[in-house]
Amino acid sequence: MTTVAELKAMIREANEAAYEAADNFENTHFPNGGWGACGFAWTNLYSHNGTKLKGNTKMGRMLKQAGIDQSWDRTFQVWNPSGYPTQNVDTLEAGARAAADVFRKYGFEAYAGSRLD
Repeated sequence: MTTVAELKAMIREANEAAYEAADNFENTHFPNGGWGACGFAWTNLYSHNGTKLKGNTKMGRMLKQAGIDQSWDRTFQVWNPSGYPTQNVDTLEAGARAAADVFRKYGFEAYAGSRLD
């Protein structure tokens, strides 16, 4: 059984992987500080070990305690998991994809999302 402390450790791992991926993307594709399109990115969590995530379930309550909120559509969402200091949507999405990979490793159905600003 997963605990809140374990979820917090997963979130830290996902955030660190996201920052590293965003930094690698930025340094590879924009080494001189160039800019691409502005936007936002996030990671959505839909289920855990095959069970849909809902806010009123034990896992849903633990995710909230660990700091993951539900979005307007009730999906659990980690907004800008990389925390990378840029508005480049491609860089931020690289981070969101890396965070989703970490969550998937722990049994979550997770996908990156983004939109232009």
